[in-house]
Amino acid sequence: MRFRPCIDLHEGKVKQIVGSSLKKDNPGGLVENFVSSRPPSYYASLFKNDRLTGGHVIMLGPGNEKAAREALSAWPGGLQIGGGINADNAPYWLDQGASAVIVTSYVFRDGIIKMDRLKKLRNAVGKNRLVLDLSCKKRNGSYFIVTDRWERFTRVKIDKNTLNELSCHCSEFLVHAAHVEGKCQGVDIELIRLLADHSPIPTTYAGGAKSMNDVRAVKKAGKNRIDITVGSALDIFGGVGITYEELVRFVSKNEKTD
Repeated sequence: MRFRPCIDLHEGKVKQIVGSSLKKDNPGGLVENFVSSRPPSYYASLFKNDRLTGGHVIMLGPGNEKAAREALSAWPGGLQIGGGINADNAPYWLDQGASAVIVTSYVFRDGIIKMDRLKKLRNAVGKNRLVLDLSCKKRNGSYFIVTDRWERFTRVKIDKNTLNELSCHCSEFLVHAAHVEGKCQGVDIELIRLLADHSPIPTTYAGGAKSMNDVRAVKKAGKNRIDITVGSALDIFGGVGITYEELVRFVSKNEKTD
């Protein structure tokens, strides 16, 4: 298991947001767990110094392009990028220093997988530089991919067949458990086990981690195959449940012993 760090950008700033509050018609408004006074380059440089590769920069809405370029410049080749990525702009972001592009809504539209778009994207950047974001929510006992600020359910179920089919077109999966993301109320063990049992390619889980016990739970339930992202609980993002140093130390130690 590896720690995949994240830099979430909203309105040009590094933030930690409860993902479900991003929806357009939210009477409670946007829920921000953390707004950093530091620039994106600070976090990218931190991850670079600790040689944490495969992390991701996510642009949550418009107005984040400058901040994203700043992060990528600070750790060229060390970070993936997502948020509004399509076949036309994906090569640009690779040129800006991203190691890979992360895509959801461009491929999953109208409730289905748009295979023509997926193939166009794969042809534009190559399979090895494409990551599919399979952010999901549970409905009627199964996990379905959700898009458009995690508001819209697709008809695409996360199961063995879907994971095998999509793995032919990308190098990794990034899976946000959208129903727990940003809430620091614990990880979704059932989803982690599903991914560990059926994903044939490297997969990163994100959502709900609140303590090192959750990190250990992901390692165990994920059979040491599933990587983890930690956001709101991390002290560098204003959290109190997990320190950055202990997480890096734990993962580094396990990488050496596994």
